Amino acid sequence: MKNQKNRETDFAKGLEGIVSNTTRIGYVDGEAGKLSYRGYDIEDLAEHSSYEETVYLLLNGKLPTLSELEEFTDKLKGNRTVADEVMNRITHLPCPCHPMSMLRSGISLLECIDDTCRIAEDLEEKKEAGIKLIAQTATLTAAVARHLQEKEPVPPDPALPHGANFLYMLRGERAKPLEERVMDLSLILHADHGMNASTFASMVVASTLSDLHSAVSSGIATLKGPLHGGANERVIRMLTGISSIAEAEAFVEKVLAEKTKIMGFGHRVYKTYEPRAKILQGYAKKLTELTGNEELFEIAQTIEKRVTEAYGSKGIFPNVDFYSGLIYHSLGIDESIFTPIFAVSRIAGWVARILEYLEDNRLFRPRAVYTGPTDLPYVPVRERG
Repeated sequence: MKNQKNRETDFAKGLEGIVSNTTRIGYVDGEAGKLSYRGYDIEDLAEHSSYEETVYLLLNGKLPTLSELEEFTDKLKGNRTVADEVMNRITHLPCPCHPMSMLRSGISLLECIDDTCRIAEDLEEKKEAGIKLIAQTATLTAAVARHLQEKEPVPPDPALPHGANFLYMLRGERAKPLEERVMDLSLILHADHGMNASTFASMVVASTLSDLHSAVSSGIATLKGPLHGGANERVIRMLTGISSIAEAEAFVEKVLAEKTKIMGFGHRVYKTYEPRAKILQGYAKKLTELTGNEELFEIAQTIEKRVTEAYGSKGIFPNVDFYSGLIYHSLGIDESIFTPIFAVSRIAGWVARILEYLEDNRLFRPRAVYTGPTDLPYVPVRERG
C-alpha cells in the first residue's frame, strides 16, 4: 500500500488542467479572450446567427443551408409541447422546491413517458431525443417560472422562434423586438463553454451508456450549484442593493480595501475581457434604456470601471454573469429563474458533447490519491473502548 500511495501523489485538485477528451465542438482561448463553436467565432455568431442555427451547428458540425435550417426549426417547434401529466406533476410538488429541482424533476418525468433514446448505442436516436429535450426544456422552465408567480403555464406559440417563444411563455404576451433579440443572443452565448462542470457531469453519466434524460438531469443538478450556475443571481442582488452611482463608488472602494470578492468579475479560464461579457455589455445598455433601468446600468459601469482599474492588470475583468443578470432583470425575469435559463441554453452544448463523446466512448474512471491510514488491526466490537 505504501508504494502505491507514493506512485499516486501527483494529482490536480478539481481535475484542473487535466485533459479528459478531444472535441471538435467548442474552444475557449482564455489568454486571447476568444470563444468559438465548431470553428466559428462567438462574435460572428452573436451578430449574424440565431439560437436555432447555433444548435444545428453544435449538433451537426456545420452551418445549415436555408432548407436545413427551416426543417430543423420546424422540428424544434414541433417538439415544444410537454405532456399535461408532466406539467401537473412539477407544479404540484409537495415542497417549496428550488426551480432547478423542479426542472430536473420535469426532465426525469419526461424520460418515464418518452419512448425515445432507450437504445444506448443508437446515436441517431439519441440526437432526436436531444433535439426534443432542447425544445421541451424551454417549455418546462417557463412553466416553472409561471408556477412560482402563481400563474397558469402558457402554451408555446409555433409561429415564434425559440428565444421569442420562451419570453412569450414567461410573460403570456409577445415581447418587444429588442427584448426578443437579446434573449436569442443570450441563449447563443451560453450554449457551450468548454469542459465546464455541468458538461463534464452529463458526459460522465452518458459514458456509462445511461439514457440521455439521465445525463441531462445530471447537468441540471450540477448547474444548480452556486459555484457553477447562479452567479448572475448574486450579481443582480449586488446591483439592485446599490441606490446611486455615489453609493456604487463607495461600495467598490470598501470592497477593494477589504480585498473581498466582487460578484461577476474574474473567470477560471479567461485572463482578459471575456468575449461574451463584451457582447452583452452593448446590448445591456440598449435594453436598460428601453426598459427604464438606465441607472442600474450606470451603477454597473461604475463598478466595472473601478474594479478593472484595480485588477485588470491581474487579468480580472467582468465575466458573462455580470451583464446577463442585468439583462434578465431588465427583461422582468425573477432572479430565481436566471439559472434555469442557463440550462435552457446550455442543454445544446450538453447534448452535442455527449453525442460526440459516444462516437468513441470510454467510461470515465479517474483515480484518487489515498491519504488515510493503513494496516489497522481489527478490534472486535466488545473489546473497543
